[in-house]
Amino acid sequence: MKKILAVFFLAFAVVCSAQEGSLKPGFQAFSGALLKLKKAEHGFHKFRLKVDVAPWAFLAEGEVQAPGGDSDVLITALFDRALYAVLAYLPDKIAAGSDGDEYNVGFFDMMLYYDEEPTRIRNLSFKLLPPANDSWAQSILDDALQSGTLLGKIWSGKYEREITKASAVPIDKAQLVSMREKRLADKAAADAEKRARDNRHGSEKVKFKSKMNDNSLDCSSRRLTAKQKRLCKMNGK
Repeated sequence: MKKILAVFFLAFAVVCSAQEGSLKPGFQAFSGALLKLKKAEHGFHKFRLKVDVAPWAFLAEGEVQAPGGDSDVLITALFDRALYAVLAYLPDKIAAGSDGDEYNVGFFDMMLYYDEEPTRIRNLSFKLLPPANDSWAQSILDDALQSGTLLGKIWSGKYEREITKASAVPIDKAQLVSMREKRLADKAAADAEKRARDNRHGSEKVKFKSKMNDNSLDCSSRRLTAKQKRLCKMNGK
C-alpha cells in the first residue's frame, strides 16, 4: 500500500512539475495614481485598483501593509509616486468582451511595490467588469487563479527580471485615456469604412437594377458581370 501511495504522489508531482513548466506568467504594472488607499487599520490599508480599458476590465481589492509596518508611509508614497501595483497574469487566458474587443482575464496575483520593495498583501480578490464579465470569462479567470498556484511564490525573486521590466513602464491615467480614445477612434474609422462599403454596395445594386430595367440591354453585354448575365437571362431579358 505504501508503495502504491508513493507511486501516486510521485506521478502527481511529475504532472504538477510539467504544468508549472508550461506556465509562463506575464506582468503588467499600474501607476499608484490608479490606486485607492484607505487609512490603515491595525497596520493594513484596504486598497482597490479599477481598470476598465481594453485589454483590461477588472477590479482588484485587498489589504496591504508597508515594509516595516509603518502605517503612514504608503499614503505618503502615493503623493510621491513611489507606490505602484504589478499584476501577474497568464497571457494565453483571453476572453472576448461584449464590445468585440479582447481582454486579458488570466490574472491570478498582485503585488504593491513601495520604492521597488514588495509590500505584504492579504485578502486579495479579483472581480471582472463589463464588458468582459460573462460566465465564459469568469470560468477562464477561475482557471487562471487555480493554475497560478502552481507557480509558487512569484514575488520572491524568481521572476525579478520580468517584474522589473514591467515596472519600468506602468500604465497611468494619461495612458488609459489615450488607450480609450484610440480604441474609440479605431471603432469610428471601422464604422465609417463599413458605411462607405454599404453605400457603394447599395449604389451598385441600384445601377444593376437600372441596367436590368433597360429593355435595350443585351444579356451578353460586356457591361454585365457573369453573375449579372445569368440573372439577365433568368429574367427573360
